[in-house]
Amino acid sequence: MTVTLSATLAANEDIERRRRAGERVLHLAFGEAGLPVHPALRHKLVAASDLNGYGPVAGAAELRKAAAGYWTRRGLVTEPDLVVCGPGSKSLLYGLLLAIGGDVVLTQPSWVSYAAQADLVGSRPIMVPAPPGEGGAPDPDRVASAVLHARSQGRTVRSVLVTLPDNPTGRLATPQTIGRLVEVARELDLTIISDEIYRDLVHDTQTPFLSPADLAPERTVITTGLSKSLALGGWRIGVARLPNQDLLGRMLAIASEIWSAPAAPVQEAATYAFTEPPELVERVVRSRRLHGVVAHAVHAAFVAAGASVPLPQGGFYLYPDLGYLQAGGSVEVTKLLLNDHGIAVLPGQAFGDDPSAARVRVATSLMYGESPEERLTALTSSDPLSLPWIAANLEHLSTGLRTLSAQRTAPRRSRRATLLPTPVHG
Repeated sequence: MTVTLSATLAANEDIERRRRAGERVLHLAFGEAGLPVHPALRHKLVAASDLNGYGPVAGAAELRKAAAGYWTRRGLVTEPDLVVCGPGSKSLLYGLLLAIGGDVVLTQPSWVSYAAQADLVGSRPIMVPAPPGEGGAPDPDRVASAVLHARSQGRTVRSVLVTLPDNPTGRLATPQTIGRLVEVARELDLTIISDEIYRDLVHDTQTPFLSPADLAPERTVITTGLSKSLALGGWRIGVARLPNQDLLGRMLAIASEIWSAPAAPVQEAATYAFTEPPELVERVVRSRRLHGVVAHAVHAAFVAAGASVPLPQGGFYLYPDLGYLQAGGSVEVTKLLLNDHGIAVLPGQAFGDDPSAARVRVATSLMYGESPEERLTALTSSDPLSLPWIAANLEHLSTGLRTLSAQRTAPRRSRRATLLPTPVHG
């Protein structure tokens, strides 16, 4: 097994090196929420800084109760004793793959760490595309055929993983797709892992959201955390809602050998966050609006340049197809954008996509400013696109895309012109 640095983290480190060397790089490659910590959360963390014990493996009782309340308020009645906390939802996802075992069905494309974690635990991911125009959940009918085929080859397939809404596409699987996927999971006895870390960042709150746990609580695990909705990526705290005590026991055994217990001070702050006090609800509302406004502006820039890109519905991601440039696959296009135009994105190949396709993942959340002051201003502004630094970032992107499009399409136009018949004037 060859283990490499995560594509997102590797790109982030490379971009920081380039910036320190004086290069102007528009950082659209890293999925960090890009916003300052709310003062109330900072106060809770500081007040708990003397907590220095390991605590329960499952997490503090108060945090598990708060997380259970979070899901119950969303219509999923949850018992605290079926909640497990960990140092980030990423760690919990890894633990779940170990606890469930067998091979896992993933959406193609899907977040870079899913397939990498599957490899680490000895699972062979089965990549299945989403239905056209969707993202985050594999096409249910193709899941059924892929699982049956894998099992006919002697493979053990035990789970399917969905992301609602999705990274990398920014799209949200429809209730119809989730409903059919639940039916398939029941027919094939699959556990559904639902990564819902972007749930509270669906841009339009009227967009229908259906969790597999709404339909199949007996076979669905939900993971979430605070790194996206409240921009606490560096604090590393996540929670999982499990369907039964058997899986809970296996998860706790694994957690006890990997992370022992989440950091106690962070658990105190997370307990407060998951109770959803008014000031934090307002922060999430403002964050959701900012992410949506900027992501839609970036979408418009790619469309204007000629790219095919679905309109993002949640989070801060887009997944444009730059095939019109005829510049090679996603790795080649990514290098062209970075080296010649100072635009950093990630290749779709890193997300399990076809290497020959020119699709790239774009993360918009680091466009909000370079300092905490600029980012807070963006968060509270009624018109964030008019702020000079966000406007400059959008102009850098638009100029780079226009220049690249002109460079790649002009020669083809010239060649076509030479093939036209010479006009005859009478």
